[in-house]
Amino acid sequence: MLLAFVLSLINPAPLHLRRLGYVRESGLLHARSRRCRRAWAPHLAQAKEVVAQAAAGCADRRLAVVLGSGLLDDVPLDILAKGFGAVRLVDAVHPWPTRVAVRHYPNVALVTAEISGGLSDPAVGQALQGAGFVVSANLLSQLPILPIEAYERRGREAPALLGTSIVEAHLAILTASARAGATVCLITDTLQREEDRHGHEVATLDLMYGVRLPEPSLAWDWELAPFGEVAGSRRFVHRVHAYPDWGASTW
Repeated sequence: MLLAFVLSLINPAPLHLRRLGYVRESGLLHARSRRCRRAWAPHLAQAKEVVAQAAAGCADRRLAVVLGSGLLDDVPLDILAKGFGAVRLVDAVHPWPTRVAVRHYPNVALVTAEISGGLSDPAVGQALQGAGFVVSANLLSQLPILPIEAYERRGREAPALLGTSIVEAHLAILTASARAGATVCLITDTLQREEDRHGHEVATLDLMYGVRLPEPSLAWDWELAPFGEVAGSRRFVHRVHAYPDWGASTW
């Protein structure tokens, strides 16, 4: 928790995004990713491989855009920077490890934007203009969290379909990019399983808020929270779907 607190203080971000909790959330994710490094490694390696293969098949190599770039743990930055004329990393918070990493690539730019609102933040649409390759990796299920928490902090119940509308809005952006000619790579966790130490499923949670996704090209399990991370006798495992060519999956 100390690492998360320190990161919430030092990671740069506009004041309105800081107030919405994005810097705090980024710090918590950074700290958990380091604590769970071994458990997350297979998932992150698989995600990077999917993005790399999707990029290799992309015909338009002028611009690659990564939505929700975060810590770049699941983004093969070197491959994108060397394979495309320009790369835009879009997120509400660009942590210091990411800021340091991009200094090695003069064609990589950071774009600060609030992605959960679809195209309500003009910076999202501007970043996507001219994109030949678009990546959304391990982002989609996270987008509704802070907007829903914002209602809860005010003692109010979030609108029933808020999470659904946010997921649908992001998918609409990806579909529009694909129809405009971009190769779109989507990787998202879709279902959370809570398991005990005997391997029994205790509970499940729909991370897509009722939105049905097409059959994925690839799927795997991600041990998000190993035993001891959330509870000594419980672990959380997420089912991940990968769509290296989102457009082909939806048409």
